[in-house]
Amino acid sequence: MNPPSHDQLIAAAGLPRLEARMLLEALSGRPREWLIAHGPEPVDAGLAARFLALARRRLAGEPMAYLTGRREFRGLMFRVDEAVLVPRPDTEILVDLALALAPPEARVLDLGTGSGAIAISLACARADLRLCATDRSAAALAVARRNAQSLLGQGGAGRIEFRQGDWWEALPASARFGLVAANPPYLAEDDPHLASDLRFEPREALVAHEAGLADLQRIARAAPRYLEPGGWLLLEHGMDQGAPVRALLTEAGLSSVRTERDAEDRERVTLGRLNGGTDGRPDDPHRVTAILSGA
Repeated sequence: MNPPSHDQLIAAAGLPRLEARMLLEALSGRPREWLIAHGPEPVDAGLAARFLALARRRLAGEPMAYLTGRREFRGLMFRVDEAVLVPRPDTEILVDLALALAPPEARVLDLGTGSGAIAISLACARADLRLCATDRSAAALAVARRNAQSLLGQGGAGRIEFRQGDWWEALPASARFGLVAANPPYLAEDDPHLASDLRFEPREALVAHEAGLADLQRIARAAPRYLEPGGWLLLEHGMDQGAPVRALLTEAGLSSVRTERDAEDRERVTLGRLNGGTDGRPDDPHRVTAILSGA
């Protein structure tokens, strides 16, 4: 039997054509343009077998990012595996807000960094920031370090201090930050979305006790001890959690508390400030952005 061509293999996968081509790109190391141009040509039998095995995994619901080993976030290509959550566009607003609100040369903390998407995106966008990224998972930190070296280079990766530990426990008691950002677990244990493709992602990075609020509460309560005067706390959360997370930040003693919406107009990031605007900078990130751009 003759080996299948690239085109035949893609057609036999049972997947949307774009997904099938993405899998073949990842396995062959060939760009999309090459695969299109060489579509009628035969595929090596070993490559074909590996491709069909990945196609079956995708048909079973496994995320494309785990199958290809990468996912784009804010124009950067991050390596991912089953140790970390797949970076999502929803989180881009968290990075945008951090970039707008972090003072010049601020020390910035990314709590629960996972793949490193937040900390590395900040480092790529602003060379003045001094960054620290934590995670309880050694495997996740290994992924984040590899991404930092790949995207920032050996010298640039040194701008991020990686520390292992459970939320604030990863830090010395003397640590203080001008801005803290976190995308913690916020799904309730009975959330129906957990039966979807999310079942392939690390559950400990998705699910929290107390209707999804336990980790958000733990971060908010301790934040004032680690924030500099005027420092910001930014928390990503579920679209129906804005009100309870605003209450958590207010109870923690933060001011200027409000919730920002993502690109789909869903409440996504709640933020608050320690001791108000003591540094003279405006509290509104949109005004900050205008100032920085000279508008």
